[in-house]
Amino acid sequence: MKIVVLNGSPRKGGNTEIMAQAFAEAARKNQNEVSILDVASMNICGCLGCKYCWAHKGECVQKDDMGKVFAALADADMVVFASPIYWFDITAQMKTVIDRLYAGGSVGFHFHKTALLLDAGADHVFDAAIAQYKAMTSYLKWEDMGIITVPNMETKGSMTTAPNLDAVVKLGESL
Repeated sequence: MKIVVLNGSPRKGGNTEIMAQAFAEAARKNQNEVSILDVASMNICGCLGCKYCWAHKGECVQKDDMGKVFAALADADMVVFASPIYWFDITAQMKTVIDRLYAGGSVGFHFHKTALLLDAGADHVFDAAIAQYKAMTSYLKWEDMGIITVPNMETKGSMTTAPNLDAVVKLGESL
């Protein structure tokens, strides 16, 4: 299976990156092809709502790094959304990518399996991100392979000893 992990964290070497890497390493053990795109470091502008994509077979009028994301997703079997929680939701960078997936809605997506990996410096802050993800998967009829939340990641690198990291690894190994 070809899996694309979209890492929405702008923090290099941070907890979300550690979590995404752990998932990828575990998934690769079962011969899955896994790539991680650090979308927060890419030049991706917000959706213009112009509907150019709907008149041009899913092609977006904007020519930015979202083209690289669409290229990676073109033959993916699964997409994993990985993000820290900033102010009770996914990062703005991840939200921008999700908004731009609107272009793909005009022609559909090759992948039908998804998962959500979230971490935060506190607990009980995941509801908005999970609600958005569930609404998206329901609307697009994507199969949710798992939602994992890792709370209380107060310092950079604390993910390496987080008990919930085992659940991330198990999800990767299950594929």
